[in-house]
Amino acid sequence: MEHLFSSSVRGSIAKLSTSTILLVFLLSCFTFTSTEAYDPLDPNGNITIKWDVISWTPDGYVAVVIMYNFQQYRHIQAPGWTLSWTWAKKEVIWNMMGSQTTEQGDCSKFKGNIPHCCKKDPTVVDLLPGTPYNQQIANCCKGGVISSWAQDPDTAIASFQVSVGRAGTSNKTVRVPKNFTLQAPGPGYTCGPAKVGKPSKFISADKRRITQALMTWNVTCTYSQFLAQKTPTCCVSLSSFYNNTIVGCPTCTCGCQSSKTGPGTCVNPDSPHLATVVSSPSKSDNTPLLQCTSHMCPIRVHWHVKVNYKEYWRVKVTITNFNFRMNYTQWNLVMQHPNFDNLTEAFSFNYKPLTPYDGLNDTGMLWGIKFYNDLLSQAGLYGNVQSELLFRKDASTFTFDKGWAFPRKIYFNGDNCVMPPPDSYPWLPNGSSRKFISLVSPTVTLMVSMIFFFA
Repeated sequence: MEHLFSSSVRGSIAKLSTSTILLVFLLSCFTFTSTEAYDPLDPNGNITIKWDVISWTPDGYVAVVIMYNFQQYRHIQAPGWTLSWTWAKKEVIWNMMGSQTTEQGDCSKFKGNIPHCCKKDPTVVDLLPGTPYNQQIANCCKGGVISSWAQDPDTAIASFQVSVGRAGTSNKTVRVPKNFTLQAPGPGYTCGPAKVGKPSKFISADKRRITQALMTWNVTCTYSQFLAQKTPTCCVSLSSFYNNTIVGCPTCTCGCQSSKTGPGTCVNPDSPHLATVVSSPSKSDNTPLLQCTSHMCPIRVHWHVKVNYKEYWRVKVTITNFNFRMNYTQWNLVMQHPNFDNLTEAFSFNYKPLTPYDGLNDTGMLWGIKFYNDLLSQAGLYGNVQSELLFRKDASTFTFDKGWAFPRKIYFNGDNCVMPPPDSYPWLPNGSSRKFISLVSPTVTLMVSMIFFFA
């Protein structure tokens, strides 16, 4: 009897465990959010900080620090990068070129020569353009702005020189700094520990001599959109010539107008007090002042299927800025669509294919033409840029049916934009009467049925 009771209990627990696991799995599918530190469209993208010790001093060393932005489409815009770390011992910074620390710290223990910085955890920023030449080194003094690698690899680099004291004067006594933190300009980057590697080598200007660093360590920083901001920063709207429906951004994509704080702060563009609000002293901070919309996103990207030709089809792309306090310099757009392998022309944007995987060419990067539309102005009359894209048709894949003509993913300045749900896309007239059934409903129904079946 006891054996039968034990078996029955074990069977009930097993069924309960199965149903519990299924329930947890179901909930996790709809509630857990990834930090997205890995970007499938830029799998090798990161910012690498290389620290080269180039000479010894009586109490430390002189090093050149170089930041390489190996991200294909994510750049660092104004007010620029901020780099901080924690010294492993009691180091001080005697002097810097090409950058400066934001605080000097307590240097009262020093007599005579006063260090540039005595803080245990210094914070370094780039110098501004126009800095005197005797304070510059190569690739410095851009106000912290760094281009993305695909847009301009020559300006995707920043550097500065630092003279460190009380640090040791040999490879055995020098300790690498810890706890590197990169703000660009806000949060979002996570930096790993500094790793000592092979010394960097340098080729002389006449290319006849090679020298090398006395010691080198590297730090790798990766980006997570979830860490950068808790809400999305852009959304996508869709339309087409074959359907009168304009599919707008989902309501409250980036916030709601009823919110008391954060993304809910907005102003009506027709407000008579608009100029006063926009020019208020508080605009110096990075808090966005948005135009009131249903989606409350700073950026909206609109994809319009414009014309259908015999062998081609044309799309119009418009980027609209709804932020009254932000001008986007060196903006870029990344789009994923299977017909990008046959893009014929981008009429007023620069274009570059992104092919992180061999044999797959479905992603393109677009950005503005210098001195023409590389600046996306703040919200208002000039707060938009636009271009048209001409695609050649592939008879084996081309169709306007089932939303094929619309993009799969869109990124603005490296952040993933929220797409409308697929069942709301503009459909062909002969398919307009079909019932749109969300995939979420049958999935939930199936999972719940499985729970009750195993229970």
